[in-house]
Amino acid sequence: MNINAVFDKILSFKVKTQSEKVILIIAISSYLIHLLLILLTNFDILQLNSKLLKNPIVAIYTPFSFILVYEVYLLIFFLPKSISFYIGKQYEIITLIVIRRIFKDIGNLELTSRWFQSKSDLQFTYDALSSLILFTIIYYFYKHIKKRPTIQDKDQQKEIQKFINLKKTIAVLLVPTLLIVAIYTFTNWASGTLLNDTGKIATFKNINNVFFDEFFTILIVVDVLLLLASFFYSDKFHKIIRNSGFVISTILIKISFSTEGIINNALIIGAMLFGFFILLIHNKYEDDISSISDYK
Repeated sequence: MNINAVFDKILSFKVKTQSEKVILIIAISSYLIHLLLILLTNFDILQLNSKLLKNPIVAIYTPFSFILVYEVYLLIFFLPKSISFYIGKQYEIITLIVIRRIFKDIGNLELTSRWFQSKSDLQFTYDALSSLILFTIIYYFYKHIKKRPTIQDKDQQKEIQKFINLKKTIAVLLVPTLLIVAIYTFTNWASGTLLNDTGKIATFKNINNVFFDEFFTILIVVDVLLLLASFFYSDKFHKIIRNSGFVISTILIKISFSTEGIINNALIIGAMLFGFFILLIHNKYEDDISSISDYK
């Protein structure tokens, strides 16, 4: 079967629109179910010991998780269309993870006069400030993405189409891969939590890392493959540096999952700033130098 036919079956605009509706329904339903579980737990009808079942505000954490799932789908959707938009979706995902963490940790706030001595209060402060910074970076990142110019040369068009088909192939393969990883990681974490398996719980010490730690590992592999493949279709220095910079940015985000506190926030902000400045310099380079024949 043609790769374009497979791609259209799972990553077309029609499927994207249908997915939006399904995710919205699931997100609303999960929010109401989470609220119900909190209510039943507070009235001792259910005996469940979890920080996610103590405060109604924390219930927002659940629909955000499904919104993140949809963002993962959008990332795969944009992969064949634009490398820059694909990276932008990575930034959106890590920003939503930080915001989701705020809702989760809001129930742990101590709200005392010793605000800066409380670990949970400090983490809330770091995340709140970081989310503002990350949102600003994403805005300017998208603002500086340039529309791809129309190419008249037929041979060059064929080469670019080959690269697009390669990206479509990777996107199609990513869908079942990420689905399997998501099911495995969530099942492993859920069983460890319900059965009090300390080994499995330790593996997923922070619920925010469930799936997304592995997800960004897979993205690093994909980014490196795209970087290497791009050598077949373009030898322009600024393109190579841009793609290499995006790989470094993804690696820094991945590393952030192994850290806590302000180091975690600093790594995420640093990763996105690095990618943003790489894009800025790439655009400046393209405007000022790429017209010189030696650099074509």
